[in-house]
Amino acid sequence: FKEAYQFIKEVASRGEYILFVGTKKQAQETIVEQANRCGMFYVNHRWLGGMLTNFQTIKRSIDRLNKLEAMKNEEIYNLLPKKEGLELEKERARLEKFLGGIKNMNRLPGAIFVVDPKKEKIAVHEARKIGIPSIGIVDTNCDPDDVDYIVPGNDDAIRAIQLFASKIADAVIEGKQVYEKQLQMEGAKEEKEAALAAASSPGEIEVEEGVEGEEEE
Repeated sequence: FKEAYQFIKEVASRGEYILFVGTKKQAQETIVEQANRCGMFYVNHRWLGGMLTNFQTIKRSIDRLNKLEAMKNEEIYNLLPKKEGLELEKERARLEKFLGGIKNMNRLPGAIFVVDPKKEKIAVHEARKIGIPSIGIVDTNCDPDDVDYIVPGNDDAIRAIQLFASKIADAVIEGKQVYEKQLQMEGAKEEKEAALAAASSPGEIEVEEGVEGEEEE
């Protein structure tokens, strides 16, 4: 588990995303809670095929969800015929259920954390196909070769899921702190360099040149 923890910390320290995946009933609530706690993204209902391998298409659905949410917040539904408003709300609720956890994820993640690699085999397969490393809680009924970083544990026990997911979230938080510190240092360095450049550059002196012309009689 230590190796998986360090890897997640390293990914987060580069400013990359970690996607939490757990669609089984025992994992759904914990996945949302821990992903939100560390400011990352999640899928806790059915994995839609192409979420990773066809992300641009999925992103169009996310854009649709965000548009419908804006319409709801602005109470545009109330201006529409009742039937049409209900249909739009039904569409919004469905999209929110499946895509709500990734609606602000504007690029592919740097890694995925999976509660049950056997159940989430499509997610694991998609990640492997496009080179995204996976970390998974591997029970005795799972093939450990399916994931890149193994977390041995009972993926059916709620308390075990809570423990491992919270540790992964802790690793993310640690990594993000490193990343934010690097950004601050880079920002301070740029400001210092800009100040030094401004201090060392000579002021510009404007010289007006007169042009003498001769008039011919």
